[in-house]
Amino acid sequence: MENRTEVTQFMLLGLTDDPSLQLPLFVTFLLIYIINLIGNLGIILLIVLDSRLHTPMYFFLGNLSLVDLCYSSAVSSTVMAGLLLGYKVISYNACVTQMFFFGAFATVENYLLASMAYDRYAAVCKPLHYTTTMTTSVCSYLIIGCYVCGFLSGCILTGNTFSLTYSKSNVIHHFFCDVLAVMVLSHSDRHVNELVLIYVASFNILIALLIILISYIFIFITILKMRSAAGHRKAISTCASHFTAVSIFYGTLIFVYLQPSSSHSMDTFKIASVFYSMVIPMLNPVIYSLRNKEVKIAFLKVLLEE
Repeated sequence: MENRTEVTQFMLLGLTDDPSLQLPLFVTFLLIYIINLIGNLGIILLIVLDSRLHTPMYFFLGNLSLVDLCYSSAVSSTVMAGLLLGYKVISYNACVTQMFFFGAFATVENYLLASMAYDRYAAVCKPLHYTTTMTTSVCSYLIIGCYVCGFLSGCILTGNTFSLTYSKSNVIHHFFCDVLAVMVLSHSDRHVNELVLIYVASFNILIALLIILISYIFIFITILKMRSAAGHRKAISTCASHFTAVSIFYGTLIFVYLQPSSSHSMDTFKIASVFYSMVIPMLNPVIYSLRNKEVKIAFLKVLLEE
């Protein structure tokens, strides 16, 4: 019998081996992470402190900020340590943990965006019934469902990856323990494991995208039926932030995973991975802060009280 834990640690190749680029990249990623930290924690604090933001939309937004912060943190520490200290070794258990939390929180975000789309549908298409549709219990069930699906997917994907035997190569051609980058190191028969990965990832993304697309089809139909320009503007402003966040998140995933295999290069894959693992979590607070008047008002109120 083979011992699948024969490899006790992995070596991450990181983003670059060029010493002249490591310090500038470290400073860049440190700034990105600080903005990410301040932006997402700021959104959470504003929502907690301002009673006017105690609505379903901002309840979902607060959870989105928390999830962004968590899955970005799962990757950022490894990247920055590798760039600053040159320490690119990660233990087997740390690799398992990182993969689990990144996969779990990324999947939670996937379902959160779908829940927020349903919330926007209820706000635009059924405004008179909004308070009875998006009750506290409904919002709580949706949030709990997002986390259950996310952590269940994290367990499945991580267990599926590390059920393979790793006893030869331990060099990961990536800057963190991504499922695809780790799985290719195994010399076991990966056919079934790759199918599990494809089915689980496809199910999660397609279900969420289907909910989002159906919600926005009804939203656009409702907007087209509106006769007043003020109604158009209000409906569009209600959905603008969410639609922007959805476009960036899924646009990046499609770019990374739906390209023909012949057009893939590891450098392109790494750059895209930086974008969806570190840049998108930083952009979400900016998008919602710039697009939402309520967030701006709450921010100014906190500043004036200080």
